[in-house]
Amino acid sequence: MAKSLYMIHERANKTRHRPNYFYQFLICMVLTLAAIAVYYQVWTYDFVNWDDSISIYENPNIQAGITLKAIKWVFSFNDFWAMWHPLTWLSHMLDWQLFGPNAGGHHLTSLVFHIANTLLLFIVLKRMTRELWPSAFVAALFALHPLHVESVVWLSERKDVLSTFFWLLTMWAYVRFVNRPKITGYLLVVVFLALGLMSKPMLVTLPFVLLLLDYWPLERFPARRSLSYLLIEKIPLFAMVIALSIITFIIQKKGGAVAKLAGFSLKFCIYNAFISYIQYIIKMIWPARLAFFYPHPGPNVSVLFAWISAGFLLAATIFIFRFAKSRRYLATGWFWYLGTLVPVIGFIQVGSQAMADHYSYITLTGLFIIIAWGLPELLEKWPHQKTMLWVSSLIVLSALAICAHLQQRYWKDRMTLFQHALNVTSNNYTAHTCIADALLKQGRIEEAIWHNTEAVRIKPDYLIAVNGLGLALYKAGRIDEAIHYYKRALEISPRTVEIHVNLGAALTVKGEFAQAVKEYEKILLVQPQNAVTHNNLGIALCQLGKFDEAIEHFNQAVKIAPDYMTARNNLDLAIAKKQESQNKDTENKKK
Repeated sequence: MAKSLYMIHERANKTRHRPNYFYQFLICMVLTLAAIAVYYQVWTYDFVNWDDSISIYENPNIQAGITLKAIKWVFSFNDFWAMWHPLTWLSHMLDWQLFGPNAGGHHLTSLVFHIANTLLLFIVLKRMTRELWPSAFVAALFALHPLHVESVVWLSERKDVLSTFFWLLTMWAYVRFVNRPKITGYLLVVVFLALGLMSKPMLVTLPFVLLLLDYWPLERFPARRSLSYLLIEKIPLFAMVIALSIITFIIQKKGGAVAKLAGFSLKFCIYNAFISYIQYIIKMIWPARLAFFYPHPGPNVSVLFAWISAGFLLAATIFIFRFAKSRRYLATGWFWYLGTLVPVIGFIQVGSQAMADHYSYITLTGLFIIIAWGLPELLEKWPHQKTMLWVSSLIVLSALAICAHLQQRYWKDRMTLFQHALNVTSNNYTAHTCIADALLKQGRIEEAIWHNTEAVRIKPDYLIAVNGLGLALYKAGRIDEAIHYYKRALEISPRTVEIHVNLGAALTVKGEFAQAVKEYEKILLVQPQNAVTHNNLGIALCQLGKFDEAIEHFNQAVKIAPDYMTARNNLDLAIAKKQESQNKDTENKKK
C-alpha cells in the first residue's frame, strides 16, 4: 500500500513538472522566432560608415584574420578606438575570416548573439525566481524592444551583444554557485566576468548587480548572509572591475575619447545625465524618434528639465525605499537601471553624444523586471486579471515588434540611416557630416559641401566637419577655400596627421611647395614609416629642384613599401631630372 502511494506521489510530481519544461521549451521557440521575424532582413544589410569603416571593413588588423600577430595586437593596451575589448576584436576577425566583406554574415552573427541573450535572460530569471511567465515577459521585452535595435544591427556595437552574452552567463554561474557553493563554481563566475570585461568595459557594474540579486530574488540578504559577508565574497570581482576601470579611463583619455571640459563643463554634463535617465524611460514607454546619434546640448541644456528630472528620480527612489521590504523586485529593478547606466550616463563625458540607444541594451532589464512583476500585483484585485494581462501583453509585444522591425530598416544603408537622424533630431551635425562623407564617395561634391557647411555652422569646432569641408572643397577645385578650412582644422587639432596630409596636398596643387614640404615633414615626425608621405614630400622637393633630398625620400618610400610602384616611378623620374639638371649646368658652364 505504501509503495502504491509512493508511486502515485511520484507520478503526480512528474505530471506537475512536465508541463513546466514543455512551456519553457515552447517559450524559447517563440522568443527565437519572434526575434527572427523582427530582424530577418539584416542579412541583406551593408556596413555603415559610422565607425564600421574604422572598426571593420577598413581596418587592416581585422582583415588579417586571427593570427598570432593579431592576437598580440588585440590584447595589447593600445589606444586604438580608445577602448580595450580584445574579445570583440577577435569576433570581428573571425567574422571577416568567415564572411569577408559580405556584411550580411557579420549581421547574422550579431543576431545569433541577440537571440542567445534573450534565451539566457529567460532561463536565468526563471531559475532565480521560479516564475515562468514574468521571466518570459522580461525576455520578450528584451528581444523586441526598438531601443535594442541599434545594438543588434550596428556592427560596431558587436561589443554590446557579446558582452551581454557573458554578463548573463556570469549571472547563470552565480546562481549556480549560490545553490551549490563550491570554489569551482566561483571560479566560473570569475571567468565569465573576465570574458565579459574583455568584450566591453561596461560590465564594471555587474558585481553591484549581483549584490542586488542577493537582495532579490535570491534573498541571501539579510535572511541567510550578512551584507559584509556578501561584499567580502565579491572582493575578487570588484578588484577586476576597478583595475579595468582604471585601464579604460587611461586608454580613453590617451585616445582623446574623454571630452575636454571646454564645451562639456561638469555642470552641463550632470544636467544632461539627469535628463538622459528620464529620456531612456520615456523612450522605453514610447520608442519614437530614435536616431543613431543624439547631439549633446552642452550649454544649451534645459536647466529646468534637468531639475524636474532629478526631482523625479529622487521621488522614485524614495518610493522604492518605502516599499523595498514588501516588494523587493522594485529595489532590484530600479537600482539595476540606475546603476548600470552610471558608466555611460555622462557624468564623465565620453564622446559627444547626449545619450545612445545601445546604452540601454542591458540597463532596461531592470525596468522590465519592475513591469513584469509589478503589473500582476497592481491588477491583482481587478476582475479577469489574467485575461487582461495576456491581452495587454500581446498587444504591447506586437506593437514593439512592429516598431523594432520598422526601426531596424533604417539601418539597411548609410544614407537611409543618416537622413532619418536628420528627420527626427535637430542640429545633428554628426548626421550632416556622415551624409557628406557618403556623398563625397559617390562624387556628389556640391551636396557634400552643403552638408559639411551645415555641420560647421552648427558646431564650428567639430574637427571632422571642418576637415571634411576642406576635402570637399579641394575635390571641387576650390583650393584656396580648402586650405582655409584645413588650417582651421589644425587650429582645433594641431597634431592630427590626416589634416597635415590634406593641407600638404592642397599646397602642392597651388604651387606652394615650400609650405607643402613643411607639412609633410611634420607628418614624418609622428609617422616616420609613412611611405605615402615620403613619396609626396619627394614630389614637392622635386618641384623645388632639391633632387638629392627628393631621391632620398623616394628611396625611403620604396624601402618601406617595396610594391609602391608610384614611388618607384617617381624615383626614376627624379633621377632623370637630376641628370637633366646636371647636364644643363654643365652646358651653361661651357658657354
